[in-house]
Amino acid sequence: MTKETFHIPNISCGHCTGTIERELKELDGIKSVQGDIQAKTVTVEYDAPLDKAKILATLKEINYPAA
Repeated sequence: MTKETFHIPNISCGHCTGTIERELKELDGIKSVQGDIQAKTVTVEYDAPLDKAKILATLKEINYPAA
């Protein structure tokens, strides 16, 4: 399992983290997603074959690109 934290500058409220969590959890391989409004981060745990590039592409697609 891989665990990574992404800085998401557009996070400003619980709705933002909820959207990110919901969308990322739909990807095959996602084990957990935890948003942090104060730190403007999202921590993701995932397994192969999912990779970081797919997570970053999904974040960009839903208008929460990682910095």
